[in-house]
Parts: sequence; structure tokens; C-alpha cells
Amino acid sequence: MIPVAIQTTILDAGKSESTWAIFSAEKDEEDRHREGGIVKKVIRIILIVIALIIVVVAGLLIKLQIQTRQILTDYSEIYENEKYYTPVYVEGVETITQNVSCGYACIEMFSSWNGGSLTEEDLYDEYGKVVTSTGDKFCEEMNKRFPEYTTTIHKYMTNTALIDAAYDNLANGLPVPFEWAAKYGDVWTLHYSLLVGMDIPNDKITVANPYGYVEELSVDEFLQRTSFEAYENMPFYFRLAFATGMFEKNTIFTVQ
Repeated sequence: MIPVAIQTTILDAGKSESTWAIFSAEKDEEDRHREGGIVKKVIRIILIVIALIIVVVAGLLIKLQIQTRQILTDYSEIYENEKYYTPVYVEGVETITQNVSCGYACIEMFSSWNGGSLTEEDLYDEYGKVVTSTGDKFCEEMNKRFPEYTTTIHKYMTNTALIDAAYDNLANGLPVPFEWAAKYGDVWTLHYSLLVGMDIPNDKITVANPYGYVEELSVDEFLQRTSFEAYENMPFYFRLAFATGMFEKNTIFTVQ
């Protein structure tokens, strides 16, 4: 027969083991509950972040639509305005075929017209990369390379304001760098070129395109492309770039 003291010790030990097992089970349950809560919190935060991104992107795209509608003004009055009766054309702009980038090529063409010898390769060798991918950077580089002039970027101009500013710049004898949609083969691209002539009465715009040719087009086609309305099936990342201000529509660079 087991002594009472030993029985008591055994019972106490059993109770302790039982209590510990219950405690451990409760602790495991709490840990699982805590981990589950953390996972739910993380998922909730991720969903909130995704929702915020969607809202911001949607807001930016709506803003872009509004900006685009605001620039697509009726320009028919230019054909009746005596100011534009005289065609304007800048002589001496030699069109090249870009080897590095359209931005660098436009700077090379402007340099050559201005009596300089700066080339695309010179710019690339200096930087080791292309630094004119955005309008602001292109404007900055124009001012750096041609300190005798002041280059100013004009973004999201209305159709009539763009025509007027470009005409004045050409009338002063200076080519006009600008941004637009241009096809490389069959593919639409975001592109820089030099506007060198405007003949409004004959509905003709003349552009030195660094894809290697002089391009003549109507005012309507010109504005369709400066507004990027002509860019069919524009990839979403380009639309997002316009929405965030990385690229701009109806944008020219006046040089004075």
C-alpha cells in the first residue's frame, strides 16, 4: 500500500502536470490567436495601401483627362487672323538621324544651326547616359549648352496658345524644340523634334524630325500629335507617366 504522503505527492505532481498542460495549451492558443491577428493586420494594411494607390492613380488619370480637354481648344480662328497670313520659316536647320536619343539629336541640330559643333556623342560621352528624357531636363540642357539664349518650357498649352507662341518664335528667326508623338516605323513613340516652319494659310507645318527626315503636315495633324491624341493604344505606363507629370502634352520650348 502506497503511503498517504507519497500519494499526495503523486497527486500534486499530476495536478501540476495537468495545470502545465492546460497552461501550455492556453498559451499556444494565445500565440496562434496573436499570430492570426498580426497576419490579419498585415493583410488589412496591404489592402488599404493598394486601395490608396488605386485611388491616387485614378485621381491622376482623371486630372490628366481634364488637362487634355482644356488644351484641345478650337483653333479655327488662326486661319482668319491676319497675324498668321505671312508664312514663317527658319533656314539652315540640317536634319540628322539620331544615334543616341531624340533629345540629344535636337540639341545637335540646334547647335549646328547656331554655328556650333556639339554632337549627340559629345553629350553621351560627358554624361554616360541620356539626361533629356523629361521636358524639364531637356530645357535645362538647352540653357546649359546655349547660354546666349533663354529656353523656356511651356506645358499643356491650349492649341491656339501653342500656335501663337511657336509662330512668334519662328518669326524671330529661331527653331522651336517641341514634344510630340511620332512613329518610328510602325510604332508610336514619345519624341522631340524641331519646328522650323509654319504656313497657316496653306495649312502646312514643317518639322525637322531626328528620325532622319523633314516632315510636312497639316495644323490638325500637328496638334493631334503634340496633344498625343494621335498616339493609338498608348501603353498604360506611358499614360501613367503623363498623369504623374513625367511627360507633358502640347509642350514647346521657346528660345529667345
